[in-house]
Amino acid sequence: MKNIVVVGSGVMGRGIAYVGALGGFSVTLVDVNENALKSAEGELNIIIAKGRERGKITAEQELLIQTNLTYLSDLPKASSSADLIIEAVPEKAEIKKQVFETIEQFAPAHCLFATNTSTMSPTEIASYGKRAEQTIAMHFFNPVHKMPLVEIVRGLETSDETAATVRNVAEQMGKETVVINEFPGFVTSRISCLVGNEAFYMLQEGLGTPEEIDKAIKLGLNYPMGPFELVDLVGLDARLNNLRYLHEKLGEKYRPAPLLEQYVAAGRLGRKSGKGVYDYTKKEELVKK
Repeated sequence: MKNIVVVGSGVMGRGIAYVGALGGFSVTLVDVNENALKSAEGELNIIIAKGRERGKITAEQELLIQTNLTYLSDLPKASSSADLIIEAVPEKAEIKKQVFETIEQFAPAHCLFATNTSTMSPTEIASYGKRAEQTIAMHFFNPVHKMPLVEIVRGLETSDETAATVRNVAEQMGKETVVINEFPGFVTSRISCLVGNEAFYMLQEGLGTPEEIDKAIKLGLNYPMGPFELVDLVGLDARLNNLRYLHEKLGEKYRPAPLLEQYVAAGRLGRKSGKGVYDYTKKEELVKK
């Protein structure tokens, strides 16, 4: 295993590319949107520089990452020499289907396919290609360069060899792993979605402010982040998509809170839009002052 292609240059894709390059793999980050790709390159350069300044990585590791990372907008070309392709596009079946149909056509026969998904079925995603035994889910967590876990999820026909190889790749990236069998939401997303959705119901009912609810969860249950801090980080739209999928597959307990749907409709998507449950524009203004 030498060449890894990461498809999608958003927050998750660029994070996966970073840990892959740091782990010693030759990583190509691919996005058909050249502006998005250029933005990802800039963000990665900032992460690398900050890591070096703060002593998180050495000068040698900084050079290793920079040497191992390349950027490309041509998915067929990138796929042609890949040993592992990790798809990290938005959680929408039609987008993932387009990616898998393309990589199926151009990737070499030995290449393994992984989908970075927090809820969707790797068995269904494998059906978009023709190599179900070589397809698996790798659920990375945000921010990828800080979160220690990769949840590896086997599809119905994923081979033992594929699971073992992907686990070794994740460990070489410096991650702890769990390997589980497919079921909607896996382990972490089923719990996280329940907690986060219930927090929105609490806020909707006027039980407390976002700050009070977050504080209670952090200090009372020893969570590193409150549910509102977390959803602002991952994106309210992403959380809503996950809940809608789990509601469809697992029933009423995952019905999205109306307040969450209202926030998304209003464009309050979290940190990426400047405002979610919390208003980050005001915080930025205070920092400037």
